[in-house]
Amino acid sequence: MVLSKSLLTLVSVFIFISCSTKPGKFESTSVPSAPDYSDLFYWAAHPDKEDPSDRVPDPSLSNGHPVTDVDVFFLHPTIYFGKAKSWNGDLHDQELNEETDNSTILHQASIFNAAGRVFAPRYRQAHLKAFYTKDRKSAAEALDLAYADIAKAFQYYLDHWNQGRPIIIAAHSQGSRHAVRLLKEFFDHSALREKLVVAYIVGWPVAVDEFDNIPLCQTPEQTACFCSWRTVKHGFYPKGFPKGDSIAVVNPLTWTTEPSPAGLDLNEGTVLKKFNLVKPGLADAQISNGFLWAHKPRFPGSFLLMKRNYHIADYNFYYANVRQNALERVASYLNGASE
Repeated sequence: MVLSKSLLTLVSVFIFISCSTKPGKFESTSVPSAPDYSDLFYWAAHPDKEDPSDRVPDPSLSNGHPVTDVDVFFLHPTIYFGKAKSWNGDLHDQELNEETDNSTILHQASIFNAAGRVFAPRYRQAHLKAFYTKDRKSAAEALDLAYADIAKAFQYYLDHWNQGRPIIIAAHSQGSRHAVRLLKEFFDHSALREKLVVAYIVGWPVAVDEFDNIPLCQTPEQTACFCSWRTVKHGFYPKGFPKGDSIAVVNPLTWTTEPSPAGLDLNEGTVLKKFNLVKPGLADAQISNGFLWAHKPRFPGSFLLMKRNYHIADYNFYYANVRQNALERVASYLNGASE
């Protein structure tokens, strides 16, 4: 699953490329220092600081988080790749933090700033090679460490900032892997499930029956459910990736699990690299065998989009639709709570 770095000039979510080097065996002594979530430095997005999640790609869109009644807890994907001294990213690595903020926080977390106050913790993310290495023990330990940070951040958020507010969980790729675990630990078998508006766990294979008490969303306004999809070129199934009807897929243009194609006319807007335009009608969507198929979009420079795995664009292709859907589910949740 290798994408050319030149695609960053076209579509930006995060860089999902192969690495020339990989870290050595996991050693606890080489683990970067732990975060202190009472310090806003350790939050890539937070309502009490100005950050890229506050931005909008078009002036017609508004950032609603100062007045919204809902919170969004966003878990970013893998940004840590290339040469590495540790299996986990250093939270004091300025370059890594800037890359995180200017890619996924800007292009993904910003989707939700109309629906809720956005919280996105920095966490000691596992290196990209954790998903490819034969050293599964080291990879598992690195991913466990990353999740431990996320669980710590979420608990701190609950204790100090939530104050009983409804919650949207949103994530991508490695972040979605951790989001599944977070939902199981904090929501699936607890009263907190009643505060779950919806979970968008995108870019990671999630089983239809992954949770005991959090179903797959079936309608655009359903709440306390989860949405998931993995986008690839129409007709393509990546080798070695889980597939089949047991993998959860919700079509982000119809917000159902129906396999019928959803045409370009349903796409309210894609956002590209420059983050200065919402372009409708660029990407269609169709559920097929555990994946979301999309025909190759056409825009200036799209001839360079040669790869058939559109993983980096899982959110960007459907930016405006996800943004609007989050608002619809919030309205549905709040209306239900007031009845």
